[in-house]
Order: sequence, then C-alpha cells, then structure tokens
Amino acid sequence: MNTQSIDILTNKEILPDREEWTDFVFNHPFGNIFQTPEIYEVYKNTKYYEPIAVFAYDNKGIVGVLLGVIQKEYKGFIGYLTSRCIVFGGPLVRDNESKIIDLLLINFNKIVKNKAIYSQFRNLFNLADHKATFKKNGFYYSSHLNIHIDLNQDLEIYWKSLKSKLRQNIRKAEKNEIKFDHINTLEELYTGYKILLEVYKQAKLPVPDFSLFSNTFNSLRNKGYAAFFKAHKNGYIVGVRFVLIYKNLVYDWYAGSRKEFYKSNPNDFLPYKVIEWGIKNPDYNTFDFGGAGKPNVKYGVREHKLKFSRKLFQPGRFEKIYNPVLYNFAKTGFKIWKKVK
Repeated sequence: MNTQSIDILTNKEILPDREEWTDFVFNHPFGNIFQTPEIYEVYKNTKYYEPIAVFAYDNKGIVGVLLGVIQKEYKGFIGYLTSRCIVFGGPLVRDNESKIIDLLLINFNKIVKNKAIYSQFRNLFNLADHKATFKKNGFYYSSHLNIHIDLNQDLEIYWKSLKSKLRQNIRKAEKNEIKFDHINTLEELYTGYKILLEVYKQAKLPVPDFSLFSNTFNSLRNKGYAAFFKAHKNGYIVGVRFVLIYKNLVYDWYAGSRKEFYKSNPNDFLPYKVIEWGIKNPDYNTFDFGGAGKPNVKYGVREHKLKFSRKLFQPGRFEKIYNPVLYNFAKTGFKIWKKVK
C-alpha cells in the first residue's frame, strides 16, 4: 500500500462524519466500545479526562481509528504529574496494515507527548504482529493477561464447571437474601459510586470522577452499550458491577462491594449473576473480565477471576514514557500518596 495516499485527521482539527466512524468500528473484526464516537463523548464530558483521537483516510474513507484518553487526578502541574494517556482496544486499522498503524502512532505521539507523562495501550486483542511498528514509535511491549468466558454455553453446564466452594458461596449469598438487579436511577448509581470510592481507597488506588459513570449511565445505557448492576439486601445496595457492551461482547468495567458484607459473598455472587445474565442473553457471546495482571507476578484479583474460568490468554500491553524524569518523580509521589491514603 502506498502510504502517500493516506491522510491523517485528529480531533484537534475536526472529527470525521459520525456515521462513517461508527460504521468503521462496527464492521471491524476487533471493533470495540472504546474506539466508538459514543465513548469519545463520554470522555469529553468527564472531569479530568481529555479524549485524543487520530483517524487515517484514503480516497474511499476511514481506514484507521485510534482513540485514547488522557486521565488526570488534579488540575495544574500536580495534575500533569498524574497524567497518562490510556488506549483501550486500539488502534483499529483496515486489513491489519502495519503502515497505517505506523502513521496513526506517529501522529498520536505528536499530540500526546506534551500532554501526558506516558501512554499505555491496554490491548483487547492480539497485536503481537505489530511489535516492531510500536517499538519503532517508542512503545515497548510487556506481557499482560486477560480472561474471556464463553457466553454461548448451557448455563447448567457452566454452573457445574465451577468448583463446589464457589457454588457454595453463591448459594450462601442467596440464602442471606442477597438479590441481583439493575441500577435504574442516578441516585442508586451514586450509591454504587461511593462503594467504589471505599474499595479504591482500601486498595490505595485513584478512582475516576463520578461524571465518568453518570455520563455513561445517561448516554450509553439506553443504547444498549452499558449495564449497571447491584447486589442488594432489603433494598440496601451491598455491591455493584458496571459493564460495557458492544456487539456481542460484555466488558467487565468497574466493581466493588461493601466490606461489612464480605461474609455474604457479594464478590462471588455478583460476577456469577452478570455472567448468568450474559449467558441467558442470546445477543452476547463473550464476557471479558477486564485484565488479569502480569504472568508470574502474584495478583489476587487474577486468582479471584480464575474461579470463574481458567482460560487465560495474553493480549499484552504497549507503553511509552515521554518524560522519564517526571515519570520517576510521579512514581515516587504515587508511592507517598498511597502511604498517606
């Protein structure tokens, strides 16, 4: 392919035709919610978030999409020290063409290098064939695991495939009158958000602003691109699980439960009920557990997720550090922040 025939457009100039963008992502074999105009709008309206989008064109239309988001925790210089650009599920290019990926990355770096300390591509599919292209643009690959669960299976067979201890914990939750339902109001969503704040504080990790979730709830839920679930007892919300949906994939996005209810096993009950919901819905065929850490590195979250499926795969990640001095300074600052928290 002649790269001279490819033009580049960024969201700093003008966005492409929305319908054309939508069609390209939807028809791409690895099209996902994180590369859509809908998630772009969510990012644009989220506090401390800034979407970065780069598009490649030929004379027939879009041939490549790369959408990421710059995330910060604060404003000003302190905010810059927490700035990173995260790309989920991208880039998407026509015919898996490395030259298009190269052009997208070149222009992506031009925009992001002065806005974020580093960029990270959290792959949803295998991009191993393009390691050389990413490396050429300063990105280095690291191993990272994920777990998929097949939703095109008989629910009874899936239930029987789970270990007896897990089945026992799910039954115990039900005996303790823990029930599963949708979150239908912003008031309930905010209650769920406060649970996330508790969980992330305990883990000493930053949590996105509530506007990320309220924007997703308001704009994506009615389109069938998101679902919000709760575990509750007598109307009192004890745990939540938020998922994103695109085509036939359900992506496990954010989750948490109240520590005082751990003995009722909401952390076993909720993921099972979401998976059960997915199996019962014929429109979905895959549940993406949203990451399982680095291989050969102990990770409690992975061990928990493996209770629901032992099928690991390794899509990996790519990362580029734009400012090594500030990157190391920020890492030190983050360690201090965690101790303070």
